[in-house]
Amino acid sequence: MCGIVGISGFTRDKLDVLSRRMSAALRHRGPDSDGHWINQDSTLALGHRRLSIIDLSAEGHQPMTSGSGRFSITFNGEIYNFGSIREELIKLGTHFRGTSDTEVMLAAFETWGIDTAIRKFAGMFAFGVWDAQEHALTIARDRLGEKPLYYCWHQSGFAFASELKALSAAQLHNKEICLDAVYNYSRNNCIPAPLSIYKGVWKLPPGCTLTVPLSYLKKSPSYFSPHPANDATDGFALENSRTISPIRYWSALNVALRDKENSYARAEDAVEDLDRLLRTVIKEQMISDVPLGAFLSGGVDSSAIVAIMQQVSSHPVKTFSIGFWEKSYNEAHHAKQVAQYLNTDHTELYATAQDALDVIPLLPSLYDEPFADSSQIPTYLVAKLARAHVTVSLSGDGGDELFGGYSRYFSGSSLRSTLQYSPAPLRELCAHLINRLSPRSWDRMLKLPMRLLPDSYRLRNIGDKFHKLAQVLQSKSGADFYVNLLTQWEDSDQLLVNPPLHSVAPSQISTIQEEILSFRELMMFLDLTAYLPDDILVKVDRATMGVSLESRAPFIDHRVAEFAWGLPIDYKMNGNISKWILRQVLYRYVPQKLLDRPKMGFGLPIDVWLRRELRDWAEDLLNVSTITQQGIFNPAPIQKMWREHLKGDRNWQFKLWDILMFQAWYKNSHSM
Repeated sequence: MCGIVGISGFTRDKLDVLSRRMSAALRHRGPDSDGHWINQDSTLALGHRRLSIIDLSAEGHQPMTSGSGRFSITFNGEIYNFGSIREELIKLGTHFRGTSDTEVMLAAFETWGIDTAIRKFAGMFAFGVWDAQEHALTIARDRLGEKPLYYCWHQSGFAFASELKALSAAQLHNKEICLDAVYNYSRNNCIPAPLSIYKGVWKLPPGCTLTVPLSYLKKSPSYFSPHPANDATDGFALENSRTISPIRYWSALNVALRDKENSYARAEDAVEDLDRLLRTVIKEQMISDVPLGAFLSGGVDSSAIVAIMQQVSSHPVKTFSIGFWEKSYNEAHHAKQVAQYLNTDHTELYATAQDALDVIPLLPSLYDEPFADSSQIPTYLVAKLARAHVTVSLSGDGGDELFGGYSRYFSGSSLRSTLQYSPAPLRELCAHLINRLSPRSWDRMLKLPMRLLPDSYRLRNIGDKFHKLAQVLQSKSGADFYVNLLTQWEDSDQLLVNPPLHSVAPSQISTIQEEILSFRELMMFLDLTAYLPDDILVKVDRATMGVSLESRAPFIDHRVAEFAWGLPIDYKMNGNISKWILRQVLYRYVPQKLLDRPKMGFGLPIDVWLRRELRDWAEDLLNVSTITQQGIFNPAPIQKMWREHLKGDRNWQFKLWDILMFQAWYKNSHSM
C-alpha cells in the first residue's frame, strides 16, 4: 500500500521539485521510503511513497523500470495472484531480480502489453505506467475501486495522484468548487466518481484505464470526457470520436447482466464452491512480509473472513474490534464471543466519547473532500488500534453489496412491489397531498393515533417518513425509486444557492436493463457501482492509510464478485434471511447461535453529541454570515434544522452532519 504521483509539463528541475512536493503530501500512505523518477526526455516525473509489504528489500523500491527499459511504473496496491503470473512468465523465459508484485506487473506488460496484462491481475491497485516505446502514459484503477486515483490537466500538462492533497500541494488546480459535486454530495454523503470537489479535477472510475499520449502530457486535449468511452449503455455517449476518455477493461454491468440459466441446480454445490473460492482468495490476501491481522465486528462478513483466515493459518490470527460504552452502539461483545470461539489473538478497545470527538478535527485533511459518513470515526479508531500491532488488516467490506446484506433490500423491494402497480397519476396525487402538510404538521396530527398503537408499531418522525414516501412515489423508474429512497437532502434545490441545471451523476443502469434484473438485483448493482466505491471504500482507504495501515477486502476480489453475480437471487436473499449462502459457509466454522442477531451497523450517537459536546463546534461552523458569504448553501433551512435539533423536536443528525463536514472541509482547505 503506497502513495503515487505523476506530473508532466515542466522543466526537469521543476518536475523534480513538484513531484517531491506532491509525494511529501502522501507520506502517511508510505512512510518507509520516497522514490522519484524522470524519463530521459524530461517529459514526465513519477513519485512513490512506499509502505513495504512484499519484498522489503531495495528490489521492491519504486518507481520501477522493466528489464528492457520500456515501462516505468508507480504502483499502489497489491496483486494477489502475482505468484501464479510469475510462474507463467518464468516458463516463457522471464528472469526476475526480486520477489515483488511490481516487478511481475512490469514483466507482464513487457510480455502481453498493458491491456492484456491488466485483465490477468487479481487485486487492488492504482498505477501510472510510462511506455517509452509508444510515448504514452497510462493510469489505471482496480475493478471495484478499492484504490483511489485523481487526475487533472493543469496549465502546462497532466498530473495524477492517490489523493487530492498531492495535487493541491503542487498548486496544480484552482480552488473553484464544482457545484455539481456539492449537489451530489448533499444527496449521497460523498462525491461520486468521476467528480471531485474541484472543477477540472477528476477521479478515474473503477475498472478503467486512461491513456494520455505524449502530446497531451504537454497540453489539455481538445476533446475530453471523464466518463468511460464504452459507457454508452450506461447513458453516456461520446460527442466526438477523437475524445480522450477512460476505457473500461472490466464492466460490473456486463457481470450483472450475465445469463444465470446455467447456474447451480443444487444450493449445496454453490456453498461448497463459495467456500473453496473464499479459501483461495483469503489465502492469497494473507501473503505478507509484515505482521497481518483482521478487523472483527462479530457480524457475518468479518466473522466469515476471520474464520477462514484461522482455518488456513498455522497460528492464531490477530483480530481487532472497537467498542462503545453506549449499549445501542456497541457490538464488541459479539466480536469477542466469535474471537473466543475461533481462538484468535483478539484486541479490543472501548472508546469513550472523547476518543471519538478527538478524531473530528482530523477528518477534513484526512478525506481532502467533503465526506459525511459518520462511521468514518469508528473506522479510523479501529484502524489506529490495529496499526499498533500489524501493518496489514483484512476486512469484510463488500459482503453486503454482493450477497444481499442490507435491510433496505427487503424493505425497499416490499415497498416497490406495493407501489409499482399503482397508476402514476394516483401516485403523483398522493405525493402532492402529502407535501401539502409539513413533516411537523404530520407529526402533530398523528401524535395521538401513534400513542394508541403498541410500542413495536409506533413510528418516530413519521412526518419525515411521509415526505420520504412522497419523494419515492414520484419515481419514474426502479433506479430512480432506489436513489430517492436513499437520498439525504431531497430538497437540494432549496439547499443550494445555485443548484446545477442538470446533474452529471455517476453512470447508472438504464430502464431497459431493469427488465432483465429483478429490483433487488438492481439495488445491489447500484450499491456495488456507487455506494461501495464512493462511500465505503473511500472511508476505509483514508482511515487506514491515515495511520499507514494496509486494508484488504477479500469479498471485493473480482473473482468473488463474478461468482456472487452468477448466483440466483434466492441463494443470497432467501425468504427474510440476508446473505443466505455466505451464512451457510460461515456456519461450517462458527455456531449459528453466535451470529443470528439483528444487524447494527457502525454508528455513533452524533445526535446527542451535537446537543452537548459538539454544540460549540457546530454553531461556529453553521454561522449564518459565514455560510452566506460562501454563497453555496442557503442558511435558512440549515438554521431551522439546527434549532429543531437543539430543542429535541427533531433528529436531524444526518443532514446536519452533511453540512458540518462540508463546512469543516471548507474552513480547512481555504485556510491553507
